[in-house]
Order: sequence, then C-alpha cells, then structure tokens
Amino acid sequence: MNNILIDGEWRPARNPAGSFRAVNPSDGTELPDLYPISSFSDIEEALRAARRDAPVLAKTKPEALAEFLDGCAAGIEARAEELVACAHLETALPKEPRLRSIELPRTTFQLRRAAAAARDRSWCRATIDTKADIRSKYGPLGGPVAVFGPNNFPFAYNSAAGTDFAAAIAAGNPVIAKAHPCHPGTTRIFVEIANDVAARCSLPPATFQLIYHMEPESGTELVGHPLVGASTFTGSRPAGLRLKEAADRAGKPIYIETSSVNPIFLLPGALAERRDRIADEVFASCTLGAGQFCTKPGLIVLIQDREGKAFFDTVRQSFERSPAAILVARSVLAGIRTALEMMTSAGAEIVAGGRAIDTPGFRHENTLLRVSGDVFLKNPKDLQQEAFGPVSLCIFARDSGQIVDIAAALEGNLTGSIYSHTFGQDDEIYEKIAAILRFKVGRFLNDKVPTGVTVTAAMVHGGPYPAAGHPGFTAVGFPAAMLRFAALHGYDHVRHDRLPPELQDKNPTGTMGRLIDGEWTPRDV
Repeated sequence: MNNILIDGEWRPARNPAGSFRAVNPSDGTELPDLYPISSFSDIEEALRAARRDAPVLAKTKPEALAEFLDGCAAGIEARAEELVACAHLETALPKEPRLRSIELPRTTFQLRRAAAAARDRSWCRATIDTKADIRSKYGPLGGPVAVFGPNNFPFAYNSAAGTDFAAAIAAGNPVIAKAHPCHPGTTRIFVEIANDVAARCSLPPATFQLIYHMEPESGTELVGHPLVGASTFTGSRPAGLRLKEAADRAGKPIYIETSSVNPIFLLPGALAERRDRIADEVFASCTLGAGQFCTKPGLIVLIQDREGKAFFDTVRQSFERSPAAILVARSVLAGIRTALEMMTSAGAEIVAGGRAIDTPGFRHENTLLRVSGDVFLKNPKDLQQEAFGPVSLCIFARDSGQIVDIAAALEGNLTGSIYSHTFGQDDEIYEKIAAILRFKVGRFLNDKVPTGVTVTAAMVHGGPYPAAGHPGFTAVGFPAAMLRFAALHGYDHVRHDRLPPELQDKNPTGTMGRLIDGEWTPRDV
C-alpha cells in the first residue's frame, strides 16, 4: 500500500479505515496501486506537525517561498511525461492537447505567478498611518490550509500543485493536501516533487503533507479542527455544504466551489445576426471535456420566436450527432442520472441523448433538454440542478419580460453570459438582464462562452452562494487568490525594529505598493 507523507516522512497509514484503488475510466478497470483511507489519527498528526511549523513558515522570507514554488514548477516540467501518462490512465483525459499542452503549462504558470506575487509582496496590502502610529498587513493564518482537490482537473486544481496549493504556500501557510481518489497516483508524483524541493529550500518538514483519502466524518472534523487555519473544497454541492456547515460551526474559514449552471442569455438580435456561429460556440462549450467543467453552460435562455427555434434545432442536431466522451468517474454518471431525474420530474423534456452508454467505461450521451419559461418559473430550484457532464437545458421564454423574470429567479453562479446584437438592437433588454445578472455571478461575460478560465491577475473564479461559499474571493488569479489564506495583522505603536519588514519605514523591495497616509506608493516612509 502506498505511503502517506506526514511531517516530512513517507510512512504507512496507521490504523487505516480502509483502502481503495483508482479506476481507469476508459474501461472501468481498477488500477494496481493500493492507497489507504486514513483514520483521523493520521490527520491529527498532520495537523499537529503543521501547526508546529506554521510560525516557522510565517517567518520564512518571501524569496524562499518563491524559490520553492518556482522549484515545483521546474520539477513538474522535468517529470511532465510521467505526470501526463499517469493522469491519462487515471482520468482518461486526452494526453494531447488537454493534459500535456494545456493543463500542465497552466499549472506551472500558476505556480510561477504565485512565486512572483510572493516576491513582490504588494499582495499583503501594507497600510501605514504615521500620525496614529498604526500599521497593518495581510499575513499567514498561523495554521495549515487543508486543500480538497476536485476530480476534473488532475493538474491545475490538484491539491498538491494547483492554484489553492500555490496560493496558500505563497501566503506563508503549510498545506495538508487531500488527494482526490480519481487521481491519487498523479497527486503522489506532485507530492514527491514538492517534498524534494522543500528539502532543498530548507523549509520546515510539515510545510506540505499528503493524505490520500478519508471518511466523510473525518473531513468534517478536519475543517472544524482547532488547529486548522482554513480549508478549501472544490466538488459536489452536498459534500461542500456539509464541510462548510462544520467549518462555520467551528468559526473556521472555508472556501468552497460547488455547483454552477452558468446561464447564457441569447438575445433576439444576436441570433438574427449570427445564429449559426453562436450555436457552434455554445455547443462546443457545453460538451468541452465531456461537460466536466465547473463553467460549463448548463442553462441556455432564449425567446421562443423564429430565430430561437432555429437556433435550438441547430444545437439539438449537434447534440444528437456528437459521440459520447469518457467521464472521469462512475460517480459522474450517477450524478447525471440524478440530475436528469430531477429536471424531468420538474417538467423538462429530454430532446437529445439522455442515456448512459452501455460499455465497460464511463460514458454518457451528450444530452439536451428543453422547458418553457412558465414551467421554469414554477420550479426554478429543481430546474437549476447542475448535471456535471455533457448536459444542458434550454429555457424558452415567452417574451423579453419573461426572460428578465428568469434572470431574477437564478441562484448564484460562477459565470453568466449575454449574447447581444453588435449594433445595439438588443440594448434595452440587455440592460435589464445585466442589471440582475451582475449580482448573480462572479464573472460576467458578453458575447463569449464561459469555459476557459484565463489565469490572469484580474480573473474572478468564484461567485455568490451556492456556486461558492463567499462572493468576495477568487480561486484563480494572483495575487487575489492568496487573500483567502491570510489574516489581517494590525500593529499599534509597535517598536519599529519589531515590525514586519513590509511595515517598517523603508520599503523592503523598493517597489512594493503600500498605502501610506492614504496614498498608494512604493516610497519609504
């Protein structure tokens, strides 16, 4: 059985609650490696070690943290082919271009952006009031960040290499990584890389630790434990809300990303102007990666007129003709089945697909549903079920007034898009929808599908509840993603030589931005 990493030591799990193997989604066969399901004794040992080392890591120079993150990126590149081969076997995601040419470079880019933010230090928002002699900055939490990674991004959101990992380390916190059971071998390779780099950078032994799997009750105990600093979870709504409840009850920060249907509003002028092009874009976005993106359009909202019907017929034909792709896990099939049952019970009609493919692997037909605006507005909750996979629902509104009502009935989402006429034909209805949608989504788009999350400092990957646990944060983009794993540290009349370097009179880098007496500036005090 594979060893876990606790306090810098690869060792067997103690009193494991069970074991598991990863499954090859292409044929449903179990892979040979055996992994432990840790009991809480392993988790508690990791918490104690991380809490012991948290003050050491908090005082570690930002340059050392940046060196570690850069070293992880270089180590990933050095073992790229091994990582791609393992992730392909565990998830069936294509080696090219998905894993090798898209996701792996994104992962190393994120790590290097986090390193740059750590070096720059402006992320800490150092604030100095010279008259009152009060100073403040964001700094580490003083405890570990527990990272629960998702099943659909074995690299970019991996608990041992992805954006949460990078952000937590860059902010000066230890990480306890909980691997996803869909790709434990891939995660193990990332941990081997990070552990080797941490030793070379002389970071404390509990900077980074690995638990492969745990029982649900251990997860809830972990996120609410007195020794944990914060947690982050990406996955299903039931699991995310269960963890959030436990963390909230204990007063511990947790950042969850659960379900999102990412509505797309197609206005009449846009369809009259470029209907076929929009149909191609929307279909491609709905089925990209077998629909296993948290930004997949799950709702397509349009008016039931001639252009709307023609668009729908075009998209329906694309859904009918396209082959079924491989899903990353058997649980994804089960989730699709549950979502379809709920939506059809609430009045939606399946017009294309709708069935799992009877093969040894995990495949489901690309599936399109439709429902009237009247029916949707009678039961908006059940008709906003995320079907994580190649499934989307078209809502046909009677008129522009009802399309605004549909926007008002939406829950919180990661993204929301409006396609409108290039020369203003849709402006009146656009303004009404946009005024509502702006507060329903984290990332608001025009004339663009939401799949594809660009890693830029301005990116927002978060949103209102229930898509995420807090509307004020993003899981992508540096330095903003780091603020989830930071506390605001205040210093009142503290002797100058006892202040953190970022708050002393001399700017420690000469370039970092600081708010000094109400002015953002890189100057010394």
